[in-house]
Amino acid sequence: MARFETYQEYQQLVGDEYEEDSPPGEDLLVHVPEGIKDSWHHIKNLDNFFTRIYHFHQKNGFSCMMLSEFFELVQFLFVVLFTTFLFNCVEYDVLFANKFVNHTGSAYPERNKVTLPDAILPTEECTTRIRNNGWIIFLLIMAAVFWGYRLVKVICNLLSYWEIRTFYIKALKIPTVELCNYTWQEVQARLIQLQREQQMCIHKKELTELDIYHRILRFKNYMVAMVNKSLLPVHLSLPLLGDVIFFSQGLKYNFELIFFWGPGSLFQNKWNLHPKYKRGTSRLELARQLSRMVLLMGVANLLLCPFILVWQILYAFFSYTEVIKREPGSLGARRWSLFGRLYLRHFNELDHELQARLSRGYKPAAKYMNSFTSPLLTVFAQNLAFFSGSILAVLIALTVYDEDVLTVQHILTAITVLGIVVTICRSFIPDEYMVWCPEQLLQCVLAHIHYMPDHWKGNANKSETRGEMAQLFQYKAVFILEELLSPIITPFVLIFSLRPKSLEIIDFFRNFSVEVVGVGDICSFAQMDVRKHGNPMWLSEGQTEASVYQQAENGKTELSLMHFTITNPRWHPPQDSSVFISHLKEKVQHDAATGPPAQHLFSDTPLCSSLLSNESANIPENLIMSLLTHSSLPAAPLVGRDGSLTQPCSTASAAASVLATLSTSHLPGRTRSHTLLVENGAESSLYRSDRTIIEESVTESTGSGRSLLLANIASTEMSLHAIYMHELHQQTVQPPQMEPRPLAHSSDTEQPTAPVPRLSSPETLTANSQLHLGGWMEEANGEGPDGGPQDSEIEVPSQTNRV
Repeated sequence: MARFETYQEYQQLVGDEYEEDSPPGEDLLVHVPEGIKDSWHHIKNLDNFFTRIYHFHQKNGFSCMMLSEFFELVQFLFVVLFTTFLFNCVEYDVLFANKFVNHTGSAYPERNKVTLPDAILPTEECTTRIRNNGWIIFLLIMAAVFWGYRLVKVICNLLSYWEIRTFYIKALKIPTVELCNYTWQEVQARLIQLQREQQMCIHKKELTELDIYHRILRFKNYMVAMVNKSLLPVHLSLPLLGDVIFFSQGLKYNFELIFFWGPGSLFQNKWNLHPKYKRGTSRLELARQLSRMVLLMGVANLLLCPFILVWQILYAFFSYTEVIKREPGSLGARRWSLFGRLYLRHFNELDHELQARLSRGYKPAAKYMNSFTSPLLTVFAQNLAFFSGSILAVLIALTVYDEDVLTVQHILTAITVLGIVVTICRSFIPDEYMVWCPEQLLQCVLAHIHYMPDHWKGNANKSETRGEMAQLFQYKAVFILEELLSPIITPFVLIFSLRPKSLEIIDFFRNFSVEVVGVGDICSFAQMDVRKHGNPMWLSEGQTEASVYQQAENGKTELSLMHFTITNPRWHPPQDSSVFISHLKEKVQHDAATGPPAQHLFSDTPLCSSLLSNESANIPENLIMSLLTHSSLPAAPLVGRDGSLTQPCSTASAAASVLATLSTSHLPGRTRSHTLLVENGAESSLYRSDRTIIEESVTESTGSGRSLLLANIASTEMSLHAIYMHELHQQTVQPPQMEPRPLAHSSDTEQPTAPVPRLSSPETLTANSQLHLGGWMEEANGEGPDGGPQDSEIEVPSQTNRV
């Protein structure tokens, strides 16, 4: 039993024998009457249990969750009934004044104005219309069945989350009214402590933070890895548009249904991959089975396409029409795409952590995208806005003078359309005071999103880079259009794009699934093992044994390890991971010795002083801005406030100086900041501060403001690591030249010759030169289950090549 009581490294899945973490059974908590009352022992299906605990915390408790689910039922019922009413119970000829209404029989025969009740049919006539329409009856029956299914699911969730509420109160000692005052790290710490007192998981004496993350993110880690290895068929070639990325909610749902939890999926339960997928002897037969399964799912989507499409249109109409009328520019706002969220997501990153990180990067990303303007389009938009605004001004003036102008046919429509046109035109007119600095803006974006293709470096001013960024940071109008077209496109993606990849998918799940004691089968990339999945071009040279096929792209393993270590400071990494972190800290200290002191970065130049002089500004954000400002200044000494000369520095040395200042590894004892971070239970830093401006800010903050600031400090530390590691990676793929680099990059900047991953550009890149996110080419004639090689024990698919 000793091996169940210690942290167990994962082992490769071979053969048929494996050990389930939990016996099969219902997804309920099992109460043991012996011992302490209301104790929780041996919880069946810990995946669902921990996931519900997480959702209960993030959705603010039982009342908010149940109220949300109740209104979801009401919304569905409202959309169905209201749509049926509009199609069958409204006399539109009367409403549009195309039919005369006789009021002689009414109480007011002299009335000649049409009212709303005049356009509504009597109840008997409305009911007769519905009964005589077979399609309406069929759709209503289908809607009733689906609503009944949703009702049963809500009732089950009600019982389940009531049990979770009891668990929070009695086991974790967290009252419902105080739930919003606890961070997830605090809840997680109590879960780990409870495992020591009551064996929720019987296969391990103690749980780690990584065990909990693995259970909550088991399937999401697989999806992140498949996007990282460019295995999901999300790159499409469309006429006129070229190569685009299509990844909608419907397509994502179908992927998860096929791979994880649908009938005939690869997992036999929530925590174990089916044993037959762990063997390589029958890979071709399994690929043919998966191909048939994908074909059936594609046909099912094709048959349900009309109904799903109607629902999508109705839901979009009721959701966005009022918003568009009130704020026409909202469609021009941007959002992180679904594909971008998977591409930018770390392994073992919870939803709220990802959302917070992308939210911090929203403003820099929006500024970068808005910095690109078309002079021709600007001139056209200015003139169109002038003409439309002139007509709109006259109509508004006439309406103010006499309100009867509104009774003129289509006058209100004209005012609305002209207002929308003016708003759209203004969005294409740039700010006259805007300073164009795309390279620095892109660095600010990188500080928060942590991932960026290599060829973006030095090419931030090119339209190709903007086009690739637009695939991650899309317009809201594009998102709505993708969701509306999803019922039509999804069946064809499944049948013609996913099916040919069946063999690669089978190989992926066999080669990259591992069994962890007390957790079950997980994606091996989620272990963040630098030795097995590290990339030598991302600071893991000499520490990794991974082949090209086994390496994670874009430094995903290394960056995910740093993010998880900073987010969960009480987690003890395995030996190989600890060696990598120690190596990185030594590298930071070495580079900091050749860089300027961190104090010079913050306060020596008037420019940085002005950045930090805004008392309302966020201190962690100021640290990043100061660092990027210093590294982007011209290569000449700068005069500080005391008259001394401050030498310019590279981004890597500036980031190393700040990180070294945050480190106390060389100090004999704990600093005040260290004590503050640990006492508050927040995300204490991997590098901890010694009387820096961060410590002063923490000292001056109290209450919830202190917790928020500590979280921002942890986020800023990870941002500095991302900038530093990307700079070192760039030095690896493109060694620095001896000549001084000019400030302005020419348009023909030489691209790195080392293998670099590229995004697909829908505008200018050709199909022959196209490189995809993740750095893996998608072969047009890849092997399918029917045309592949002979059955063998080969572990690595022959058609997967690294670019």
